[in-house]
Amino acid sequence: MIKNLDIKGSSGTISISCAEVLKDTKIGDSIAVDGICLTVTRLGVDFFEADVMAETVRRSSLKEKYRGSKVNLERAMPVYGRFGGHIVSGHIDGTGEIVDIKKDDNAVWYTIKADSKIMRYVIEKGSICIDGMSLTVARVTKGEFAISAIPHTVEVTILKYRKIGDKVNLETDMIGKYIEHFLPDYLQGKSFLGEDRVLKGRLTEQKQDKTTLGITRDFLDKYGF
Repeated sequence: MIKNLDIKGSSGTISISCAEVLKDTKIGDSIAVDGICLTVTRLGVDFFEADVMAETVRRSSLKEKYRGSKVNLERAMPVYGRFGGHIVSGHIDGTGEIVDIKKDDNAVWYTIKADSKIMRYVIEKGSICIDGMSLTVARVTKGEFAISAIPHTVEVTILKYRKIGDKVNLETDMIGKYIEHFLPDYLQGKSFLGEDRVLKGRLTEQKQDKTTLGITRDFLDKYGF
């Protein structure tokens, strides 16, 4: 729970009252607060404090929070730990808005409206991080997506407090963003290191046949994919 939120202008500090997450936590460690990766700058017996940058306030739902707000907390995963979801960095892409909540037997469906810049990375049965929770996308429509949460997830997170109209922090799967970033160079025959290695023949093929600019099954087979 937020103990104190001191935002002056567009930046400030946040204090979180907690217990379990403080075990083995040191100043300088990272803790995700509703999916936002924050650095611990001060520790108490039952709380920690972190600085909040202007970029964090702009991108996240922190500006909607207040003293007493419930938040999800998670420490960084150790290298010897198990993945219970997908790779999450704690770097928020933006926020979405809950537009529908519906019971479905023992599950609860949450439908979230999001900006097109976020929706482009959301795929059915893919993963998305909502307020720090790694969840599976169950349905995608234009401008919206939905997840179906099991009773355990609802009970142990702040999902049980969520209502229609609430803003949530969203982080899309970083693998999709990396692929999109590197794909233009890939198609031009450049490796990710800027050298012509595995795909050095691609440019030659494009010069010989200007009509073949996309990745085909023959192309993937030829280069061992």
